Amino acid sequence: MRTVIKTIFVVFLFLFLAGSTYAQKIAGNSAIITYNLNLNEKEKELFIKKLTIKKVLDTYSAPFSDSADSFMKACTSYDLDCYLLPSIAGVESTFGKFIFPNSYNPFGWGRGYIIFSTWDKGISEVGKSLHENYSVKGAHSVEQIAPIYSESPAWAPRVRYFMNEFQKEQEKLQLYLNENIVEL
Repeated sequence: MRTVIKTIFVVFLFLFLAGSTYAQKIAGNSAIITYNLNLNEKEKELFIKKLTIKKVLDTYSAPFSDSADSFMKACTSYDLDCYLLPSIAGVESTFGKFIFPNSYNPFGWGRGYIIFSTWDKGISEVGKSLHENYSVKGAHSVEQIAPIYSESPAWAPRVRYFMNEFQKEQEKLQLYLNENIVEL
Protein backbone atom coordinates (compact mmCIF):
# COMPACT_ATOMS: atom_id res chain seq x y z
CA MET A 1 0.00 0.00 0.00
CA ARG A 2 2.86 2.35 0.81
CA THR A 3 4.33 1.78 -2.62
CA VAL A 4 1.04 2.77 -4.28
CA ILE A 5 0.80 5.98 -2.19
CA LYS A 6 4.42 6.83 -2.95
CA THR A 7 3.85 6.22 -6.66
CA ILE A 8 0.70 8.38 -6.69
CA PHE A 9 2.55 11.12 -4.80
CA VAL A 10 5.48 11.04 -7.26
CA VAL A 11 3.08 11.13 -10.25
CA PHE A 12 1.18 14.13 -8.81
CA LEU A 13 4.44 15.90 -7.99
CA PHE A 14 5.71 15.27 -11.52
CA LEU A 15 2.47 16.52 -13.08
CA PHE A 16 2.47 19.61 -10.87
CA LEU A 17 6.08 20.53 -11.68
CA ALA A 18 5.73 19.69 -15.38
CA GLY A 19 2.56 21.78 -15.68
CA SER A 20 4.24 24.71 -13.94
CA THR A 21 7.29 24.53 -16.23
CA TYR A 22 5.08 24.32 -19.31
CA ALA A 23 3.13 27.40 -18.22
CA GLN A 24 6.37 29.35 -17.79
CA LYS A 25 7.51 28.43 -21.29
CA ILE A 26 4.26 29.70 -22.75
CA ALA A 27 4.00 32.90 -20.67
CA GLY A 28 7.68 33.75 -20.75
CA ASN A 29 9.52 35.48 -17.97
CA SER A 30 7.65 38.77 -18.13
CA ALA A 31 4.36 40.03 -19.44
CA ILE A 32 3.82 42.82 -21.94
CA ILE A 33 1.11 45.27 -20.97
CA THR A 34 -1.26 45.92 -23.81
CA TYR A 35 -4.08 48.40 -24.03
CA ASN A 36 -7.29 48.02 -25.94
CA LEU A 37 -8.41 51.50 -26.84
CA ASN A 38 -11.64 51.48 -28.77
CA LEU A 39 -11.27 55.16 -29.57
CA ASN A 40 -11.27 57.13 -32.78
CA GLU A 41 -8.14 59.07 -33.74
CA LYS A 42 -9.23 62.33 -32.06
CA GLU A 43 -10.15 60.50 -28.85
CA LYS A 44 -6.77 58.69 -28.87
CA GLU A 45 -4.97 62.00 -29.32
CA LEU A 46 -6.83 63.55 -26.38
CA PHE A 47 -6.24 60.44 -24.25
CA ILE A 48 -2.49 60.65 -24.90
CA LYS A 49 -2.48 64.39 -24.12
CA LYS A 50 -4.23 63.67 -20.82
CA LEU A 51 -1.67 60.99 -19.93
CA THR A 52 1.09 63.41 -20.90
CA ILE A 53 -0.24 66.18 -18.68
CA LYS A 54 -0.59 63.78 -15.75
CA LYS A 55 2.94 62.42 -16.26
CA VAL A 56 4.63 65.82 -16.47
CA LEU A 57 2.68 67.23 -13.52
CA ASP A 58 3.60 64.16 -11.47
CA THR A 59 7.25 64.64 -12.46
CA TYR A 60 7.15 68.16 -11.00
CA SER A 61 5.10 67.05 -7.96
CA ALA A 62 2.43 69.59 -8.85
CA PRO A 63 -0.24 69.82 -6.15
CA PHE A 64 -2.87 69.79 -8.90
CA SER A 65 -1.51 66.73 -10.74
CA ASP A 66 -4.89 65.03 -10.32
CA SER A 67 -6.49 67.78 -12.42
CA ALA A 68 -5.50 66.45 -15.86
CA ASP A 69 -9.21 66.03 -16.68
CA SER A 70 -9.81 69.72 -15.90
CA PHE A 71 -6.97 70.77 -18.18
CA MET A 72 -8.41 68.59 -20.94
CA LYS A 73 -11.91 69.96 -20.43
CA ALA A 74 -10.60 73.54 -20.58
CA CYS A 75 -8.57 72.98 -23.72
CA THR A 76 -11.40 71.27 -25.58
CA SER A 77 -14.13 73.61 -24.34
CA TYR A 78 -12.20 76.80 -25.07
CA ASP A 79 -10.19 75.65 -28.11
CA LEU A 80 -6.79 76.11 -26.44
CA ASP A 81 -3.56 74.19 -26.88
CA CYS A 82 -3.85 71.49 -24.21
CA TYR A 83 -0.37 72.25 -22.92
CA LEU A 84 -0.83 76.03 -22.66
CA LEU A 85 -2.49 76.23 -19.23
CA PRO A 86 -0.21 73.73 -17.46
CA SER A 87 2.82 75.45 -19.04
CA ILE A 88 1.67 78.85 -17.78
CA ALA A 89 1.34 77.28 -14.33
CA GLY A 90 4.89 75.99 -14.67
CA VAL A 91 6.19 79.49 -15.35
CA GLU A 92 4.01 81.46 -12.96
CA SER A 93 4.17 79.24 -9.86
CA THR A 94 6.48 76.28 -10.51
CA PHE A 95 3.39 74.17 -11.14
CA GLY A 96 1.42 75.45 -8.15
CA LYS A 97 4.17 75.19 -5.56
CA PHE A 98 4.53 78.93 -5.04
CA ILE A 99 1.13 80.61 -4.88
CA PHE A 100 -0.74 83.00 -2.66
CA PRO A 101 -1.88 80.71 0.21
CA ASN A 102 -5.05 78.76 -0.53
CA SER A 103 -5.68 80.71 -3.74
CA TYR A 104 -5.66 77.66 -6.05
CA ASN A 105 -4.23 80.09 -8.61
CA PRO A 106 -1.09 78.62 -10.19
CA PHE A 107 -1.41 80.92 -13.22
CA GLY A 108 -0.51 84.23 -11.62
CA TRP A 109 -3.97 85.39 -12.69
CA GLY A 110 -4.64 88.87 -11.32
CA ARG A 111 -0.98 89.03 -10.23
CA GLY A 112 -1.70 85.83 -8.29
CA TYR A 113 -4.15 87.41 -5.87
CA ILE A 114 -7.36 86.14 -7.46
CA ILE A 115 -8.65 83.28 -5.35
CA PHE A 116 -10.40 80.22 -6.72
CA SER A 117 -12.24 77.68 -4.60
CA THR A 118 -10.43 74.67 -6.15
CA TRP A 119 -7.68 73.89 -8.64
CA ASP A 120 -10.31 72.72 -11.10
CA LYS A 121 -12.26 75.97 -10.78
CA GLY A 122 -9.08 77.99 -11.37
CA ILE A 123 -8.21 75.93 -14.45
CA SER A 124 -11.71 76.38 -15.86
CA GLU A 125 -11.92 80.12 -15.16
CA VAL A 126 -8.48 80.96 -16.54
CA GLY A 127 -9.13 78.77 -19.60
CA LYS A 128 -12.41 80.58 -20.22
CA SER A 129 -10.78 83.98 -19.75
CA LEU A 130 -7.92 83.11 -22.12
CA HIS A 131 -10.49 82.17 -24.73
CA GLU A 132 -12.72 85.21 -24.27
CA ASN A 133 -10.04 87.85 -23.70
CA TYR A 134 -7.19 86.55 -25.85
CA SER A 135 -8.16 83.96 -28.49
CA VAL A 136 -11.39 85.64 -29.59
CA LYS A 137 -9.46 88.89 -29.95
CA GLY A 138 -6.80 87.29 -32.18
CA ALA A 139 -4.10 86.23 -29.70
CA HIS A 140 -3.71 82.53 -30.41
CA SER A 141 -0.01 81.73 -30.03
CA VAL A 142 2.08 82.02 -26.88
CA GLU A 143 3.98 84.86 -28.52
CA GLN A 144 0.75 86.76 -29.22
CA ILE A 145 -0.61 86.12 -25.71
CA ALA A 146 2.63 87.09 -23.94
CA PRO A 147 2.54 90.91 -24.15
CA ILE A 148 -1.03 90.92 -22.84
CA TYR A 149 -0.53 88.29 -20.12
CA SER A 150 2.83 89.35 -18.72
CA GLU A 151 5.17 92.32 -18.60
CA SER A 152 8.23 90.08 -18.81
CA PRO A 153 9.83 89.61 -22.23
CA ALA A 154 11.03 86.21 -20.98
CA TRP A 155 7.48 84.94 -20.37
CA ALA A 156 6.81 83.52 -23.85
CA PRO A 157 10.10 81.62 -24.15
CA ARG A 158 9.59 80.15 -20.70
CA VAL A 159 6.02 79.04 -21.47
CA ARG A 160 7.25 77.66 -24.80
CA TYR A 161 9.96 75.72 -22.92
CA PHE A 162 7.35 73.88 -20.85
CA MET A 163 5.07 73.36 -23.84
CA ASN A 164 8.01 71.69 -25.61
CA GLU A 165 8.60 69.55 -22.53
CA PHE A 166 4.98 68.35 -22.67
CA GLN A 167 5.38 67.68 -26.40
CA LYS A 168 8.53 65.57 -25.85
CA GLU A 169 6.74 63.54 -23.19
CA GLN A 170 3.80 63.06 -25.55
CA GLU A 171 6.14 61.70 -28.22
CA LYS A 172 7.59 59.18 -25.74
CA LEU A 173 4.12 58.06 -24.65
CA GLN A 174 2.98 57.84 -28.26
CA LEU A 175 5.86 55.50 -29.11
CA TYR A 176 5.20 53.34 -26.07
CA LEU A 177 1.47 53.12 -26.68
CA ASN A 178 1.85 52.43 -30.39
CA GLU A 179 3.90 49.36 -29.49
CA ASN A 180 1.40 48.17 -26.89
CA ILE A 181 -2.08 49.00 -28.18
CA VAL A 182 -4.13 46.20 -29.65
CA GLU A 183 -7.20 46.90 -31.71
CA LEU A 184 -10.05 44.47 -31.06
